[in-house]
Amino acid sequence: MKDFKSLYFIGAGGIGMSSLVRYFLSKGYDVGGYDKTSTDLTSELIKEGADIHFEDNIENVKDKYKDPESTIIVLTPAVPHTHGELNWFKDKGFEILKRSQLLGIITRQSKGLCVAGTHGKTTTSTMVAHLFRNSDLDCNAFLGGISKNYKTNLLLSDKSEFSVIEADEYDRSFHQLSPYMAVITSSDPDHLDIYGTEEAYLESFAQFTSLIREGGVLVMKNDIKVVPRLKDNVKLYRYSECEGDFHADNIRIGNGTILYDFVGPDVRINNIELGVPLRINIENSIAAIALAYLNGISEENIKDAIKSFRGAKRRFDFYIKREDLVFIDDYAHHPDEIKASLSSVKQLYPDKKLSVIFQPHLYSRTKDFYIEFADSLSIADEVILLDIYPARELPIEGVTSELIYKNLNCKEKILCNKAEILDIVKAKEFQVLMTVGAGDIERLISPIKEIIE
Repeated sequence: MKDFKSLYFIGAGGIGMSSLVRYFLSKGYDVGGYDKTSTDLTSELIKEGADIHFEDNIENVKDKYKDPESTIIVLTPAVPHTHGELNWFKDKGFEILKRSQLLGIITRQSKGLCVAGTHGKTTTSTMVAHLFRNSDLDCNAFLGGISKNYKTNLLLSDKSEFSVIEADEYDRSFHQLSPYMAVITSSDPDHLDIYGTEEAYLESFAQFTSLIREGGVLVMKNDIKVVPRLKDNVKLYRYSECEGDFHADNIRIGNGTILYDFVGPDVRINNIELGVPLRINIENSIAAIALAYLNGISEENIKDAIKSFRGAKRRFDFYIKREDLVFIDDYAHHPDEIKASLSSVKQLYPDKKLSVIFQPHLYSRTKDFYIEFADSLSIADEVILLDIYPARELPIEGVTSELIYKNLNCKEKILCNKAEILDIVKAKEFQVLMTVGAGDIERLISPIKEIIE
């Protein structure tokens, strides 16, 4: 990197890419980039010094990013091969790196604490970062969500040897990493457009475990199907809510709080209180505390950090929390995530009607899991189903939200497009309302909140 003066990010506004944009700005590099749409996040990056534009046109790229001797191009897997700027840079012989390759360089220069899994990885990695940040060890962190405690997805420390990294399995990106310690939270099949089969997906996680450095650690959820391929002197620990090397005991749920006793080899920490009191965060916190404990963080610091943890943006965000009305937004986009999320809400509000506005993410995921999506969404009393958000994909013939809709078994259901949703919201009365999905559904949060308030 010392031979280069600038970086140009294609897909700069993605949550994973933006942390690297911020990192290299902090290191004094010139940083530019393209993204498809302007968002609050891209506006923040521009204010911080990044040169970002929103039209795929090489004429919009500043001259300082057009010299292959001084600029590296960084690519997110979501960018299509037909992208004009990308092909211009290829033709001119620029060095082009995937985002994961840059993260790999960073893990090789530090003690990487890498959190992987189909779901749970954003909350768990953000929790790990908060635990280390609130100890003498401190950390750098490259997160897949905006930490509510720090209002950013990048934490920097000039004294810490630790880097917390959300390890993304999409496109086998996490194979570029070199973890010192790793967590695997889950391995439910996903991204079958890339992997093809569940066996190939699980093999990819097994390959990830083989990358853990000698003398390192793998903390893996108890019941997942991954068969680790660890080096001889890498230690394996299992965890879950109720059993394993690390687990919870004496769980108490009530009055809006969750407390439990953390149990591990040669340790018991009584009365852990979750700052985000959802049952799914018991397991997330057990994995995070395990990494903290194994690196010597004190019991007092662990308890204080878990209690003060506020979560990641779009991971169970409460926008309204009143006796008569609750409005929650959640990023869940896989059937198992949705099941866990909706079940947690039902547990919190057992006597209230739960309404869910869901935007499916990707044609391929909908095609592979429409039955499972319908089963998970049917936990709700009412489902309002939007069109599929395509992200990086072109439409697949015959694949629409109607596949999910036809298999829903909830009491009430509506199929609509995004342009109709606000009128539908205006006509309804809600008790507990959730917006769910990984697409652009978050743009509906403010207008929905305004209407229902």
